[in-house]
Amino acid sequence: MDWISQNPDISEPDSLTQDDFAFSPRVGLVYQPSQTVSLYASYSQSFAPAFGFNPDGQAFKPTKGRQFEVGIKADFLNGKLSTTLAAYQITKTNVTTPSPDPELAALGFSIQSGEQRSRGIELDIAGEILPGWKVIASYAYTDAEVTKDTAIAVGNRLVNVPKNQASLWITYEIQKGRWKGFGVGLGLFYVGDRQGDLDNSFALPDYLRTDAAIYYRNGRFNAAINIRNLFDTDYIRSSEGSRTFLKSGAPFTIVGSISWEF
Repeated sequence: MDWISQNPDISEPDSLTQDDFAFSPRVGLVYQPSQTVSLYASYSQSFAPAFGFNPDGQAFKPTKGRQFEVGIKADFLNGKLSTTLAAYQITKTNVTTPSPDPELAALGFSIQSGEQRSRGIELDIAGEILPGWKVIASYAYTDAEVTKDTAIAVGNRLVNVPKNQASLWITYEIQKGRWKGFGVGLGLFYVGDRQGDLDNSFALPDYLRTDAAIYYRNGRFNAAINIRNLFDTDYIRSSEGSRTFLKSGAPFTIVGSISWEF
C-alpha cells in the first residue's frame, strides 16, 4: 500500500492538503529449465499523485500505471557472459489533459481522461569476452504513444522517447606485469529521434555520443579520468514540451577521481 500527502503551499497552514493512497501489488515468477537459462514474468502496479482539480471542483485522482514484463536470461562462456532479452508493456491512466471545453481549456482547466502506453523490447549483453576485455552492450526499441486523449491525437508519440536506443561500453585492463591495474574504456551511446511535443509538431534529431576513460586500480586504491562527449558533439538532450525549452547535451567534459576503499 502506498500513501502520499501533499500541500502546494506549505507557507499557508490552512491551504488544502491532498491525500492519496493506492494498492500497488508486485508479483513475479521465475522458471529455470537449466543452470544457464532462466525465464521470468512479472506484473506490477504503481501510482503517482496528480495535484489539482477538475472543472467541477473535484480533486484529481492519482495517475496509475500497470506493467507487464516477460523475459529470458542466459549465461555463456562458463558464466563469463550473460544476456537478457525482455518485452514489456506499461499503461498509464488518469493522465491529465486539457478540458474539451474550449473556454475551460483557455482558463487552464484539465480533466483526467488521458491514457498513454509504452511497449518495447530490451536486449542487454554483459561480461568478460577475453581476459581483461569486458563489454556491456544494450539495445532498446520503444513504441510509446497516446492511446486516449481529448486534445492530443491518438497515436502520437510521447515526448523525449526514442524508438531506437543503443549503447556499447568496452574496457580493457592489464592483467599482469608492472602495469597491472591500468585500464582504458570506450563507450558509444546512440539515441534515435524523439518527438519534442505531444502534438508531434517537431522532432529532436538523433545523436551519437562517445565517452572514454582511463583508470588505475591497485588493491583499495582507485584513480580514474572520465571523458564525456569525447568529440564535443553538439546535440539536444531533451525537450520540455515545446520549441522554447530545449536542453542541450553536456559538451566535452573531463572528470578526475581518486578514492580509497575501507
